[in-house]
This record gives sequence, C-alpha cells and structure tokens, in this order.
Amino acid sequence: MLNPETIDAYCTLLETELMPATGCTEPIAIAFAAATMRNALGGRPERMLVRVSGNILKNAKSVVVPGTGGRKGIAAAAAAGVVAGDASRLLEVIDAVSPVEREQIGAYLKDTPIPVECVEDGLTLDIRVTGWRGEDTACVRIAGAHTNIVHIERNGATLRDEPVVDADHESDAPGILNTADIVAFADTVDLRRVEAPLKRQLSLNLAISEYGLGRSCGANIGRVLLSGAEDLITRARAWAAAGSDARMSGEELPVVIVSGSGNQGITASVPVAVWAKERGFGEEALLRALIVSNLVTIHQKTGIGRLSAFCGAVCAGCGAGAGIAYLEGGGYDGVAHAVVNALAIISGMVCDGAKASCAAKIAAAVDAGILGYRMYTQKQEFVSGDGIVVKGVDNTIRNVGRLAKDGMRTTEAEILSIMLETETK
Repeated sequence: MLNPETIDAYCTLLETELMPATGCTEPIAIAFAAATMRNALGGRPERMLVRVSGNILKNAKSVVVPGTGGRKGIAAAAAAGVVAGDASRLLEVIDAVSPVEREQIGAYLKDTPIPVECVEDGLTLDIRVTGWRGEDTACVRIAGAHTNIVHIERNGATLRDEPVVDADHESDAPGILNTADIVAFADTVDLRRVEAPLKRQLSLNLAISEYGLGRSCGANIGRVLLSGAEDLITRARAWAAAGSDARMSGEELPVVIVSGSGNQGITASVPVAVWAKERGFGEEALLRALIVSNLVTIHQKTGIGRLSAFCGAVCAGCGAGAGIAYLEGGGYDGVAHAVVNALAIISGMVCDGAKASCAAKIAAAVDAGILGYRMYTQKQEFVSGDGIVVKGVDNTIRNVGRLAKDGMRTTEAEILSIMLETETK
C-alpha cells in the first residue's frame, strides 16, 4: 500500500514532467532564454552572445527551429526568441510565428551578430544569452532544466539569482521512484488526479505522429517502416518514428515531453496508444499503462540526467515496452522483465544530437522494448551476470545510469569533437 506522500509526489511528477513544447527542447530553451533576455533589456538587442554547454550545442546545432523557414541551429533559435518569442509560454515560446515574423527572423539573422560559444563548467544543461542595445545590456541564464531560469541581469543589476543545480528533474519524486511503486501507483491512483496531462499527451503526440505519416518529413522513417509489413509491432514503431520525423524537421506542432524531451515523450506514449487501440483496450487501461511508461522512463533518466551521451530514446523505448507489458496484464513481473530485457538489448545507443536520424533510433528502441516484453511472455530472460544486468530491475536501471552518466563522459566529449570537426570540413 503506497503512502499518501508517495502518491502525491508521483502525481506532481506527472503534472510537471508532461508539459507541452513546440520544437526540439534544446533550441526552444535557447529561444525562451532569448525572449526573456529581450524583455529584461526592453527591446530587441543589436547584438547577442549565446554561450551553451556541450550537450546543448550538440542537441541544438543540427535540428530545424520551428517558425524560422527551415533554419537550423543556435543562432536561429536565439533570433526566433528575440523576434517572435512569448516567454510566458515557456517551451511553447515560438508556437505561433506569423509569416511577417518569419521574414523578420531572417532579416534579424542577417543584420545581427550572434556568436555562439561552448562553455564547460560541469553542468550538462547550461544556456547563457547576453544582449546589447545602445548603452543597455541584459543577461539571462538557464541551468539544470530547460525552463529553470537561475539568473537575470540588466545593466549590472541582478534582477533574479537562484542556486545553480544540475537537477535531473524539477521534483523531489525521482528519489523515491522504484518499479514496484510505479506499478502499484498505476494500479490504484484515482485517475482524475492525473488524467489531464495524460490525455493531453495522447492528443498532441498522436496528432504529430499522424501528421508525420501523412507527408514527407525528415528521413520519413515512419513511412519507410509502413512501406513493408504492417503488423502491430511495426505500426507501433512507425507511429512513434513518424512523430519524430515531423518534430525534427521543424513542423510547428506541439508535443508533450517527458524528462525534458519531446522525442522521449512521443516514444513513451504513442506505441502504447497504438497497441491499446489495436488490441481493444479501453481508455482507463490505456491511461494506467501510460502512467507506467512515463514513470519508468523518468525512473531511468533520473540516474542519467536530462542530457547525456546516452540516447534518451532507449529509456523511453523501454518505458513503452513496460507500458505494453502492463496493458497486457503483466503486472510488476511483466514490467520488470520487459525493462531488464530491453536494457540488455539496446543500452549501448549513443546520442549524437537532435536530427532526422532520431526517428530511426526511436524505432529501434521501441522494437527493443516490445521484444523485451515478448521475451517475458515466452519465459525467456537475460539474467544477472549477463553484461551489466544484475538481479533486480531497479539495480539494473542503476547500472545503466552509472554507465551513461559516469562511464560515457569521455564519449560525450568525443561525440561533440567529431560533430564540430565534421562541420568545419
């Protein structure tokens, strides 16, 4: 029986983590910082400097920024935030760029110096945007989480100053996350407490997936998958991939994120919804399965951090497999085996930034999650001593977090070095 504090914490976690965002969250966080800086400055800056951590640079340099006419990268995101951003809308800051504003963004980029620098001070998520306008200057810093403004300054005067913490999540709940409690919570929680963010997740994420399947977006991974066999597993993979196809190509449709990532939000939710529809499960069963998929995803990300050299789609694909296992009546045992099996299969996938190939990685991660569940149904499993797998699902999750956060530090630096070298060739 879960105590009331755990129930409250899990409800709060779903409410705060499942938030809407339009566009890839790293460039959108830059746009949010730039819009906030413009407000503090009192107008559009005549020049800007954007300083970001390596993880932000990696994830923002190659993805299309919505509302910019197909432009990519950090300078485009900062310009969009300055010209058209509504900072009150957080990660939907450039959700409604007009055609006139789109033209203004192009002109602003042409006329305004916006150098970008990489700053490494131990934080994986760090964004600092400074602007100058006449004799005035303003600076905004976001750190630890995509909307976590820790510093605002104007003309040397501090307007806001908060402690800088490289937080995994914006809640105390991750410290008490464990797989058994997640399943117990999904079994017993009054759905009225959590249905709003879950239903919004279904509505927005299925809409962008349907959009991606209906037209040419990115590398069209979703459509490629459906051009062959159309079994349930393929459809679950294709629908998730198609959402990323659309999102990575800059389509102006919002998604509901998980652990700071729209791709993870799509991956954790869309395959479970596709599976539920095909198999005839009702709304309540689907919502409870989504609780499992989202919280299992967040549980894995807690030990890794929001940004890493470890591909977050792996966590969400395992989450989707867990949600499907729960949907099919697997309970704690099915969920635990699905997650461990999936992590044993695919935990070596690296993150080399947000771009079109993310959709293919999502398809692979969902496949691993579902395979992990199918192994359970046929009484097959990876056991303690098989690589990084150890006894207990939470212990295996902890090992993967250690691998991703500590073991891949040099991998992160090498990935960024390769990406920057490629850009200059």
